[in-house]
Amino acid sequence: MKRQKLLALFLCAGTALLGTTCTAEARESVDKGSIPSGNVDVIARFPTIQPSGIAILPDGRMVLGFPRSVHDHPGPRLAVYAGNKATPFPSEAVQAQFVSPLGMTVDAKGKLWVLDEGMVAGHGTIPGAQKLFEIDPKKDRILRVYPITAPALLTDSHLNDVRIDLTHGQSGTAFITDTSTDVHPGIIVVDLASGHQRRILADARVVSAEPGFVGMIDGVVARYDPKHPVIPQGGVDGIDLSADQKTLYWQSLSSRTLYSAPTAVLANPDATEQQIEAAVKDEGETGMGDGMATGPDGSLYLTDVERHGILRRTPDGGISIVAHDPRLIEPDGLVYHDGALYGTVGQWARLPDFHNGKDMEEMPYIVIKISLPK
Repeated sequence: MKRQKLLALFLCAGTALLGTTCTAEARESVDKGSIPSGNVDVIARFPTIQPSGIAILPDGRMVLGFPRSVHDHPGPRLAVYAGNKATPFPSEAVQAQFVSPLGMTVDAKGKLWVLDEGMVAGHGTIPGAQKLFEIDPKKDRILRVYPITAPALLTDSHLNDVRIDLTHGQSGTAFITDTSTDVHPGIIVVDLASGHQRRILADARVVSAEPGFVGMIDGVVARYDPKHPVIPQGGVDGIDLSADQKTLYWQSLSSRTLYSAPTAVLANPDATEQQIEAAVKDEGETGMGDGMATGPDGSLYLTDVERHGILRRTPDGGISIVAHDPRLIEPDGLVYHDGALYGTVGQWARLPDFHNGKDMEEMPYIVIKISLPK
């Protein structure tokens, strides 16, 4: 019923503006993909601070990261959101340890992992601030901090998102996407027992922007141009693990191709770069996306900034759209929980960098819930 009402309102909008009566004869057909799917609900609004990373803890609490790379801000940098309030997490006392928390994930044992991009608006990258935090939600405390350092970290690194594989390595393995602020993307692999880290697939085609790529965000169409960007663009961004943790998936922002590789190969410290590249599989075209989430049935959910939507890719490669709504202005972080998707919505394409110094963002920033078919 909700979808039918939205359709009726949309179809009649044009005739109402002309002062005419909306009848069956007056209606003209429109692209159904332009009509909201009806299963997107806004569950949080922020008038001044922008959420990006999102995670749902085993006890159901929602954790949001508020990065400072675009807008510095007062208030929490990492918070639990409940009752229309963002409460500093894991406590107020440790907030200063976070510079700009961005990507985050909950591992198979329920631990929260937060990736700090280490950037602040007006200051750029803060030396030594790029870190990976392990947090125990049961005790609400930081367990360990992993500084990300050279040579795995480059001077133009932009750490974006993280996933934790507990099936390889004594204490598990972290996979971190480095989108790069320039043209040097790669994936950073961290052995969680030793803290040893290495850079793999550095500048490889499978983690890079596609040459000549044309994308559309928020109504603006532009070709990939590393020197003069008109819309958000770049290398490897979204990342996720299969439900059994045997496969890692990733995709570059300036690309519509999904890639994967066995975690057994990626986590193997003895695997050569040649062996790693040979293990990468082209999973076919999806959309121009950012965040990813895996469902219990093995489906991979991907944000689709061009369609203002969320795609579902089934284990056999089938693809469909599960939600689309004009309010999804660059869907960003994404997580699956209890039969629904939860996500943050960015407005990256509206930043001054893409509009000759003029800020085109419109408040508030929102967090959404997407109901999925049973």
